[in-house]
Amino acid sequence: MSLFFGRPERRAPFSEPEIPRPSATGGTFARVNLARAEASLQKVAVWSATDLIASLVSTLPIDVYAGTGKARKELPKPRVLVDPAGDGYGVGDWLYQYMMSLLLRGNGYGKTVDRDRIGNPTQIVLYHPDEVQGWRDEKSGMPQWRAGGKTVEPQDMWHRRAYPTPGRLLGLSPVEHHAGTIGLGIAAARFGKQWFEDGAHPSGMLTNDKSLDHKQARTAKERFLASLSGSRDVAVLGQGWKYQQIQVSANESQFLETQRYTAAECARIYGPGMAEILGYDTGGSMTYANVEQRSLDLLTYAIDKWLVRGEDMFTSLLPEGQYAKFNRAALSRTDLLTRTRAHAIALQNKWTVVNEVRDLEELGPVPWGDKPNEGDAPKVKTDDE
Repeated sequence: MSLFFGRPERRAPFSEPEIPRPSATGGTFARVNLARAEASLQKVAVWSATDLIASLVSTLPIDVYAGTGKARKELPKPRVLVDPAGDGYGVGDWLYQYMMSLLLRGNGYGKTVDRDRIGNPTQIVLYHPDEVQGWRDEKSGMPQWRAGGKTVEPQDMWHRRAYPTPGRLLGLSPVEHHAGTIGLGIAAARFGKQWFEDGAHPSGMLTNDKSLDHKQARTAKERFLASLSGSRDVAVLGQGWKYQQIQVSANESQFLETQRYTAAECARIYGPGMAEILGYDTGGSMTYANVEQRSLDLLTYAIDKWLVRGEDMFTSLLPEGQYAKFNRAALSRTDLLTRTRAHAIALQNKWTVVNEVRDLEELGPVPWGDKPNEGDAPKVKTDDE
C-alpha cells in the first residue's frame, strides 16, 4: 500500500515559488493528497480537534484594557476587534478562519487593507495559507512574500506563526509533519468504503478435486452463477465440486483497529489529553470528577496556549498601553456547580460584588449589589408587610 501526500512547503530561498496545487486522487483508495490544508479534515479526529479549539477561541468574549491593578479600566473595542476583515461577518468568523490556518498550517497570513492615523492595522483580510509563500532574501535577509502568484509588499503582509523554529521565517505545519499518521487514517477509511462498494475480495470459492483447464473453469463458474441468478433456490453440485464462502469480519474489512489508533494519534497532535476529551482511547469509565478534570485539562493543555497567542496577536494591533484579554471564565458557564462555587468564593473574599456576578449570569442588577458582601443582603419589604 502506498500513500501520496503531495509536495511539502518550500522554505528555502527561491526565485520563483510555486503554489502547491491539489493533484488528482487517482483510482486507488490509498492515494491521499494533503497538499491542500482542508484535505486533512477528511480525518474526523483532525476535524473534531481543530474545530473544538477554533470554536472555543473564536466564541470567547474579548475585552480591551489599559493599566493594571486599581488603575485598570476597560476601554471601548476598536474596529479591528469588532470586524477585523471589514466584511460584516464579525470578529468570531475572522478569528475562526485565523485559528484554522494556524492549526492546520502553523501560519496565519493576511493583507493590511487599512490603518489608523498612527499606523496600527484596522482592517486585515486573511489569505488562504496554501496560497502564500514566504522566504528571506539571501542578501538583505528581509522577508519576501507572494500570495496567489502575486508579489505582496512586506509592509502590507500581516503574518503570525505558531510552532516557530530558529532560522525559519514560517512556522511548522502540523499537517505536513504528521502527514503519515493522518494519511494512514484516511487511507484506512477509504479502504473500508471501497470494500463495501466494489468488493475487495471474492465472495466464495468453487473448487473441484480434478484438474481443470481455463475453459472448463469458466464454464463451471458461469453455470453455477446462472443457477443462482434471480432466485434464492438451493444450488446442487455434482461429483467432486465444493463451494466455500469466504467470511471476513467487519473489523478486518474496515481496518477498525488502524482507524482507532490513527484517530487517537491525530487528536494528540493538538494537545495531551485531546484524544480522551474527544472520546478516543479513554481507557476507563467516565465519572463526574474526571469529566470536570478533563474540562480543566482542555483549558490548561489545549486551549490556553492559543488564548495567550490570540491575546498577543490582538494586543499587537492596539495602540501602545492597551492590551486584549479573553474572558476565560466563560469556559465554565456550562458547569453550573463549578460556576456557582467560584462566585461564592469570590463574593466571600470580596474579590467581586453581587451585581458583577449577576452581570456574568445575564441577570439584572439589584439596588444593594454594588457594595462588597458584608453579610446577608438587606431584606426587601413586600406589600403584605
